[in-house]
Amino acid sequence: MTQPIRWGILGAAKFAREHMGPAIHAANGAELAALATSSADKAALFQSFAPGIAVHESYEALLADPLIDAVYIPLPNHLHVEWALKAMQAGKHVLVEKPATLREEEFDQLIAARDAAGVLAAEAYMIVHHPQWQRARELVHTGALGQVKHVSGKFSFDNRSDVDNIRNRPETGGGALRDIGVYVLGSARFVTGEEPQDISAQIEWENGVDVLSNVQARFPSFLYTAYVSTRLQPFQEMLFHGDKGVLRLTAPFNPRVFGEARLELHQASHAAGSGRVIEERFPIADHYKLQVEAFGKSVRDGAPYACPLEFSRGTQRALDQIFATATTL
Repeated sequence: MTQPIRWGILGAAKFAREHMGPAIHAANGAELAALATSSADKAALFQSFAPGIAVHESYEALLADPLIDAVYIPLPNHLHVEWALKAMQAGKHVLVEKPATLREEEFDQLIAARDAAGVLAAEAYMIVHHPQWQRARELVHTGALGQVKHVSGKFSFDNRSDVDNIRNRPETGGGALRDIGVYVLGSARFVTGEEPQDISAQIEWENGVDVLSNVQARFPSFLYTAYVSTRLQPFQEMLFHGDKGVLRLTAPFNPRVFGEARLELHQASHAAGSGRVIEERFPIADHYKLQVEAFGKSVRDGAPYACPLEFSRGTQRALDQIFATATTL
């Protein structure tokens, strides 16, 4: 019997406690084996669903643990590169939260360290492992929409009252684009296989972080428009519009929290003025668990991974261009 991949988590982040920790614990072929935190109270919250988890009082101690195969890093954004490099140098496979870096050129360090250590390292871009996104990509590439001419995306929530949240602090790499803009932009790249050109944007800033952005871009074969915000009523949607159909994703980024994952394929029929809507639902798929399982298959069997560092680098390149050229709202 194949031994499960033994995972450790650097830090007792709320997101790790509520989402990724339980996903690792539940995933086939994985074991949540260790946590690095100096807080007994925070450790107890993980032990409530993973009673056998070992607790290390420092990140260094966890990385030195010879029983740990892979490390999940949910630290604040500005610490991702530092600890991903240390984990790979310790011989661990690495899944680091998005954004993996704050600048495109930092991917050079991650890719070089990955190749030197012979490990799998990837950004925790979980949506590409969800069947709704794999199906969306299939529909676009098999011509169900005809020629896609426009892609639009929307993603928002309101965290203005949480002033100490790392997403509201510039020194920790906060802001809406890095937190949720990666989903809207990256998903357009994933589904179409194209890269953005001629990017422009308008950004509203608050205390040094972007809280609302409106982005426009030309891809080789379509136009792209999107907005993301951490100061608006929660909402999310992706729309792929072709000359023969429209594909709408109703809960594209955090299904089961925002709502049920559902694809709507709108196509014209032969009768003038009429059409049909084909709906596909994905009520139980857990993209966090699927991400862990896909990571494990890649580690064990060398299976292709849907989100290698090279893919994530493309999204960061676009974010860098947005920050460099955006005007202020």
